[in-house]
Amino acid sequence: ARASTLGIGDGTALLAVGALGRRELAPHSDLDLVFVHSGRPGQAALAEQLWYPLWDAGIGLDHSVRTIGEAVQVAATDLRAAMGLIEARHLAGDQALAAKLIGTVRQTWRAGLRGRLDELIGETGLRWRRAGEVAHRVEPDLKNGRGGLRDAQLIDALAIAQVVDRPCAGVRSARTLLLDTRTELHRLSSRAVHRGDVLHAQDAGEVAAALELGDRFELARAVSGAARTIAYATDVALRTARAALPRRNAGFGLSLGRGRVPVRRPLDDGVVEHLGEVSLARDAAPTRDPALVLRVAATAARTGLPIAAGTLTRLADTAPELREPWPPEALDELLSLLGTGHRLVGVVEALDRTGLWGRLFPEWGAVRDLPPRDRAHTWTVDRHLIETAAHAGRLTTSVARPDLLLLAALLHDIGKGRGGDHSQVGAAVVEQVARRLGLWPDDRRALVAAVRHHLLLPDTATRRDLDDPATIHRVLDTLEHDPVVLEVLHALAEADALATGPGVWSDWKAALTGELVSRCRTLLAGDPLPAPEPIDASHPLAAAAAAGGGVQVLLDVARRPAEITVIAPDRPGVLSRAAGVLALHSLQVHSAIARGYLGSAIDVFAVTPRFGSLPDPALLREQLARALDGSLPLPERLAGKERDYPVAPDADAPPPRTLWFDDEATGATVLELRATDRIGLLHRVAAALEDAGIDIRWAKVATLGTSVVDSFCLTTPSGPIDPPTRHRIAKALQKATHP
Repeated sequence: ARASTLGIGDGTALLAVGALGRRELAPHSDLDLVFVHSGRPGQAALAEQLWYPLWDAGIGLDHSVRTIGEAVQVAATDLRAAMGLIEARHLAGDQALAAKLIGTVRQTWRAGLRGRLDELIGETGLRWRRAGEVAHRVEPDLKNGRGGLRDAQLIDALAIAQVVDRPCAGVRSARTLLLDTRTELHRLSSRAVHRGDVLHAQDAGEVAAALELGDRFELARAVSGAARTIAYATDVALRTARAALPRRNAGFGLSLGRGRVPVRRPLDDGVVEHLGEVSLARDAAPTRDPALVLRVAATAARTGLPIAAGTLTRLADTAPELREPWPPEALDELLSLLGTGHRLVGVVEALDRTGLWGRLFPEWGAVRDLPPRDRAHTWTVDRHLIETAAHAGRLTTSVARPDLLLLAALLHDIGKGRGGDHSQVGAAVVEQVARRLGLWPDDRRALVAAVRHHLLLPDTATRRDLDDPATIHRVLDTLEHDPVVLEVLHALAEADALATGPGVWSDWKAALTGELVSRCRTLLAGDPLPAPEPIDASHPLAAAAAAGGGVQVLLDVARRPAEITVIAPDRPGVLSRAAGVLALHSLQVHSAIARGYLGSAIDVFAVTPRFGSLPDPALLREQLARALDGSLPLPERLAGKERDYPVAPDADAPPPRTLWFDDEATGATVLELRATDRIGLLHRVAAALEDAGIDIRWAKVATLGTSVVDSFCLTTPSGPIDPPTRHRIAKALQKATHP
């Protein structure tokens, strides 16, 4: 109406571009408008009479005034402007003028795409690196991330250029879900501060409720599935565009001379390379070749070439389900695929998005797009399994049975998403899978044991006393003294941690796990276990302890992680105060061992700096002495450090939990505390135990993202800790772990 009042009509028109042009505008987004005119005097001035009322109303506006020639010139030089103009929509004024602009811009886009495709792919890759993957970010960028709305727009742009088909129903449905999610996010965040297109954890619950998706984890799973659908479609579209617009001398998709036929290079039985992709040979017979799907996949991973979309479609339409047991050649091709390292990831993603992976492993549906419950996990559960297999491929030479390692890596978390202990549930599922794969009974038993106990080694190494022979015997008894399973679990522990996220597999964890495995092998060989090094008069720590009765701090940087030894008069509070001083210096404590000698407490800490370098031992000594005599107010200093380095609260963080284990070998009690990490947590927990009259022999701290599992070996002068005392300690620890 406003345009009509201003006389916009013959020779002038108003167009919507961008999200407004696509009818995808989210609440509180800017209006993206183009005023186009034929170039007659006075026409351009009409635009300002349109813009000012919008500005006065506080509406965000991205505007431009162009002739058709100017618009075409801008589209030819500005890729982002071109992407918006090719989807422009007439709003008011001269329809013929608007249609001419849109048609000319689209024609220019089609004609010039060959020369702009590299730029388009480069900018897309840069955007992905900046925003990450929508499917695997805890807080995804719904618009700019890989698999987000800009990728759906990119597919449309390539379709307008007539180099790919219009998006299929699956991509359209995925796009609708992301649009709905973004719309609710904009509507919700406008109540406070608009946070753009990133789905923050604090908003996800309300967005999920608005979309009737239950909770934020259900929303995360739906968004992940949608994003992976779009990401796969984008990859295919870019490959198709590259093949449709070949570059001379580019190595990929070479221009063919007139009359020349593309070469089909044989790669394997029934598999060829055609135009830079893995395709079926002309005589391939999917209905009569049960291993063909896996052979195509293994060939693609081995060569690094993508599988042609047409090949995947044909296999999905014609390849039969493998009967139980699988033919040996199918299992061989699966193992060949799993052993290709990180090339495996993209191949399995292609199989999964086209339904072929689920046909091979029907159990995969429970973990597909399942979001992790801990922030330390980078990937969804299904992608984590594939990443673990990829890391395991690098470790196959370290085990006698690489086939069992690869299968265990692929299936170790298959029990998640089904309720109950995922290790136990997964073992039952893997028993069925192993039968279907055609494994021999002994191999089935070993694979089931590896899945059932895939956490045994890292959990034991980081939470139990490796100097206690009972610890080693317990591990071997659990594994039924099977050296093959022990070896597989050692490699699987590393692959699993590396696939979890950055920093999860540390030098400290690797050393402890290696030490545990070494001691297990010693027992299996019938040799005696090494005894802990005693503290006697000749020990260096004994000399330091007897030197004068004061506070001493020794730093050993040759060890990995570094080792800090604190020697002080033996009295309650040394361990907690030492842990507090280390926390003030941003040192992450991995383990602590408390000993005594000639009236001195000798506490040894394995530490790594969270950032920066290790502090000066003299400064640690001075602060520890003040902490022991009460002149350094540790609680206040730690509280101030928490204020200076705040951590965003997790609304879904579980309450702390205490677990108790009796050590029949030593008569001690092992307390396992699972809680959310915070600065000075070990100090607070140790202080609570000391206040309860409990002696701490050793402590091990395992940090996984925002969660910790702290294990303490506890003793009392009167013997084992009785149930009332355990209840009292648990209540004290609840208070100590509360922020």
